Amino acid sequence: MKFWQSLADERTENLVALARACEELGFEGVFLADHVVGHRQTASRYPYSYYEGESDFVAETEFPDPFSAICAMAAATSTLRLSTSVYVAPLRHPILLAKQLATASVISDGRVALGAGVGWLREEFVALDEDFGNRGGRLDEMIEVMRKLWSGELVEHHGEFYDFEMLKMLPAPKGRVPILCGGLHRRVLERAGRLCDGWISPGISTAEFESIRDSIEAVRAAEGRANTPFEYVVAAPKPGDLEWYRSLGDTRIRIQNHPVTFTLGRDASLNERIDALAAYAEKVGVGEN
Repeated sequence: MKFWQSLADERTENLVALARACEELGFEGVFLADHVVGHRQTASRYPYSYYEGESDFVAETEFPDPFSAICAMAAATSTLRLSTSVYVAPLRHPILLAKQLATASVISDGRVALGAGVGWLREEFVALDEDFGNRGGRLDEMIEVMRKLWSGELVEHHGEFYDFEMLKMLPAPKGRVPILCGGLHRRVLERAGRLCDGWISPGISTAEFESIRDSIEAVRAAEGRANTPFEYVVAAPKPGDLEWYRSLGDTRIRIQNHPVTFTLGRDASLNERIDALAAYAEKVGVGEN
């Protein structure tokens, strides 16, 4: 079992130092969150429990461009994996997103992954003039488009949402760029099993995890993907649950620790934040297996 640290809610200027600290402490990787803009008041409500349904936290939180930050963190580390949890992919065009990821993958020597979701903040889609209603279908097709472009060969695509004649994109990633999808909806689980290299959870119980894993594995088997690499990222389980996950002996499971801001607040110093990461790493045995 490997551990990842969420760097959501962190000040942008602290990200490189925190990434270095996470690598030194033995974390396998770090996650960055994503939003482009936030609104003071919205009709949309956050679907999970962290913010009790309120959405104005988006307007008050720093959300640096994830792949700009990832490239900076990659240059300052050598083994740390870098991903998003989760990136609102349907807010972007797949050709531009494929270019960002390919560049980051080359700069990081293959340490970058995309944790993608369809998003929940309708007002953000309106601001960027993107359709909110078809975002799930577009994400499915985006994955297909990006995989084609990452081949480094001349490719074409003629789909429901995206259409282009023969073109080529360089640089091409040195290897496969893992794509993980996040969420609990049945379509998310089906997407994970059919198209993705992993699944990212919000906070769930161990019973929910077992049910979700069974659903995803059934899709993977039906698609002939049962033996392909796949990772399960579990968000900050309770202390007792952590031992349950460890007892499974499943090397595909990753534990994502919650943002330091949740316990220290946004005004804590960089040193206090690093100390908190070190305390967590010692408590749960980060880097021991």
